[in-house]
Amino acid sequence: MNRSENMRRIKSKETLIEIKLRKFLWNKGYRYRKNCKDIYGKPDICFKGKKIAIFCDSEFWHGKYFYNGKDGVDRPKTNVEFWKNKIAKNIARDKEVNDYLENEGWRVLRFWSKDILQNTLWCIEIIENALKS
Repeated sequence: MNRSENMRRIKSKETLIEIKLRKFLWNKGYRYRKNCKDIYGKPDICFKGKKIAIFCDSEFWHGKYFYNGKDGVDRPKTNVEFWKNKIAKNIARDKEVNDYLENEGWRVLRFWSKDILQNTLWCIEIIENALKS
């Protein structure tokens, strides 16, 4: 499989991390909206009544390691300037979405994919605390 075929396989919704988090929430009795197109930033999961927007972010696409000085971790080896600009735009967009939603009275929760996969109960606890407050 070549690089362009790999890129086509990347999904923007219904990802493994979203599904895992949603299944845990559903099994605990929480009802939510998914991929909320009518909410700015299209949160992966949202509780409209409580104004809670949840985003499930991958470390690569949302720049967790790209700018923090960790060498070789999720950092592209080819076409570096393109990826640097692309990821910088994603980071700026995430900040813009957070700021907009928070100014509108929303609580924004963002989870890294590794946290969702390895510490799902911790993520659920944070969401439950937000729902209670």
